[in-house]
Amino acid sequence: MKNFTYSISTVVHFGKGQISKLGGEIASRASRVLVVYGGGSIKRNGVYDGAVSQLKEHGIEWVELGGVEPNPRITTVRRGVELCRQNQLDGVLALGGGSVIDCSKAIAAGACYDGDPWDFPAGKAVPEKALPIFTVLTMAATGSEMDNIAVISDMDSNEKLAFGAPACLPSVSILDPTYTCSLPASQTAAGTADIMSHTFENYFSPIETSYLADSMAEAILKACIHYGPKALETPDDYEARANLMWCASWAINGFLDMGKPVAWSVHAIEHELSAFYDITHGVGLAILTPNWMRYVLNDQTEHRFAAYGVNVWGLDPQLPQRELAETAIDKTRAFFNSLGLPTTLREVGIDGEKLPLMAKKARTANFDRTFVPLSEEDILNILKMSL
Repeated sequence: MKNFTYSISTVVHFGKGQISKLGGEIASRASRVLVVYGGGSIKRNGVYDGAVSQLKEHGIEWVELGGVEPNPRITTVRRGVELCRQNQLDGVLALGGGSVIDCSKAIAAGACYDGDPWDFPAGKAVPEKALPIFTVLTMAATGSEMDNIAVISDMDSNEKLAFGAPACLPSVSILDPTYTCSLPASQTAAGTADIMSHTFENYFSPIETSYLADSMAEAILKACIHYGPKALETPDDYEARANLMWCASWAINGFLDMGKPVAWSVHAIEHELSAFYDITHGVGLAILTPNWMRYVLNDQTEHRFAAYGVNVWGLDPQLPQRELAETAIDKTRAFFNSLGLPTTLREVGIDGEKLPLMAKKARTANFDRTFVPLSEEDILNILKMSL
C-alpha cells in the first residue's frame, strides 16, 4: 500500500424521514440558499415539499434553479452562479441525483471565484473556496453526495470534463432510500452499472496489496449484483434501495483507492460518448466496461480477472485462470444485459463516424497510469469493439 491521507467531512443522515434534519443543518451554516433540481420528479415524490417545509420551518430564504440536464451543462452552472451573486446567497441545496449535485458543486465553487466556472473542469483553476453544499439524494449512482468531484459538459465544444477539490465536498447529505423507489427502471439499471463501474475502476489496479479495500470493492459488487435485480423487480423494496444507495456512496468516496492510486480508464472513454451524443452515463459505462475488460485481458492481468470471478461471481477456483477470467467478463456483460441495459453503441444511436475523434480526445497522459496503459489506437479499438 502507498501512503495516503483520508478525510471525509460530509455529515450523512441515512434512512427514512431523515429530511427532518435538513433545516437545522442548513441553518447552522447558511441563511439564503439556491435550490437546484432537474425535472419535475422531485415535486412528485415528496422531496421538494419536504425540503421547502424544512426551509420555511427554519427561516431559510431560497431562490430556485430548475431544469438541470442529465449531463449538466456549463451554461446552467453559469446561470446558477449569477443567481447566487444577484441574490447574495450563502449556500447551495441540491435536490436530485448526481447531475444535480455536480452542477451544484460547480455553482458553489463558481460563486466564490472571479473567473468563468469552466476554468475548473478545463484545468485552468482549482476551487479554493465554495459555498456550503447540501444534498438530498434521489438516485443511487454517482456517489457525488459523498465526494468532491463534479463532471460538467460544454456541448458547444463537445467536452465533458471533471474537476475536484476539498472545498466541493458536500457539508451535509440526506440519504433516504424511499426517494429512489419511484425511479424508472432504466435509471435504476443505469445507476447500478454506474456504481459497479466506479468500483471496477478502483478494483483493477496494479497495486494488489490493499486487501481491505479490494475486499470491500468485491462486497460492493456482490451487493449490486444481488440487489440491482431486486430493485427492478420490486421497486419499493427498501432493503434493496438502501443497500444500493449506500454502495453508491462508498464506491467513490475515496476509500477504495486509498493506498492504491490508479487512473481510471472506462470513465474517460465514456465521457466522450456523453459529450458527443448526450447519452446516459451509466448506459455508456455498461456498454464499454465488458469490452474494456476483454481488451486488457492478457497473461499479466488474467489472475486479477480470475480473482474477480472467484470472489464476486463465485466461480470454481480450481478452473484454469484464463477460463475464470473470460467467464467473469462474460457474466459481467450478461448481468448488464439482464438489467435491460444496451450492450452495443449502435443500440443508443452511435455509429463509427466519430470514434477516431472521440479516441483522440479521450487519450490523455492519465492513460499512461491506468490498470493497463492504453494508446489512442487502443481506445479506438475498444470503441470499435463496442459497436
